[in-house]
Amino acid sequence: LHTLYPNCTTIAEDVSGMPGLCIPLSEGGCGFDYRLGMGIPDMWINFIGSRREEDWSMNDICWTLTNRRVNEKTIAYCECHDQALVGDKTIAFWLMDKEMYDYMSDFSKLTPLIERGIALHKMIRLITSALGGESYLNFIGNEFGHPEWLDFPRKGNNNSFQYARRQFNLPDDPLLRYRYLYEFDRCMNELEEQYGWLNTPQGDIHFTNQIDKVITFERGNLLFVFNFHSWKSFADYKVGTKHVGIHDIILNTDNKKFGGFGRIDESCRHFSQPGRFANRDQFIKVYIPNRTALVFKYSD
Repeated sequence: LHTLYPNCTTIAEDVSGMPGLCIPLSEGGCGFDYRLGMGIPDMWINFIGSRREEDWSMNDICWTLTNRRVNEKTIAYCECHDQALVGDKTIAFWLMDKEMYDYMSDFSKLTPLIERGIALHKMIRLITSALGGESYLNFIGNEFGHPEWLDFPRKGNNNSFQYARRQFNLPDDPLLRYRYLYEFDRCMNELEEQYGWLNTPQGDIHFTNQIDKVITFERGNLLFVFNFHSWKSFADYKVGTKHVGIHDIILNTDNKKFGGFGRIDESCRHFSQPGRFANRDQFIKVYIPNRTALVFKYSD
């Protein structure tokens, strides 16, 4: 294919971990450019559908997202198109279920299930993009938590076109909470385009804490901090860093424009302090609320 179409991109849909999948044919490999990280969506569905949130393993998340060979480019994705088809559930629907139909308006009460779903939906997508591969894939509509399944005309639905659609009017509606998820996805991808973490070596995970449900890592000259704890926030939480100087917040999942609570002052600058922590010679202290992720850039 590359001989006939030099500019084409080939992707292997493989879950076996077959050696040589993305090695050039001239070197004895299969010659694909990328492989799909098919274990990643399986992990998220297993966590959301089968485990209590307090039983989520931070080490399992990190292992699954980084379980790939060096120089074997992987496409990371949170959920596949099959989950959007009739008979299955997207991550948004696993998280918020039928309450999506009644409580996604800003005029309705913010239920605990909707609050949790919006927060985790953003965190799952950010950590998958930042840690899971060298490319990022999204099935159309899932970025804003599309509430309905996709069903093409067939005998079983009397050849109906009713659900053969994606409702992009939902994130455009200023009264619906879908716009928060859409805005976060837009900002996340624009940030990646600016800093290009997908084109950098695999993320360097230097700290996980199963009790606190915290993960910190560096990639693309950025520092990522995740707090997956369901109720516990941390003030002055130590985060190791390799950079001496100022750390500024450039993405905050708790920002009100993303449907968060606005608990963090993003103008606050974090200065590194000398001291060995998490295999780093410097550390900063941050306020990290529950179910929140922060991305920091370095400044001298």
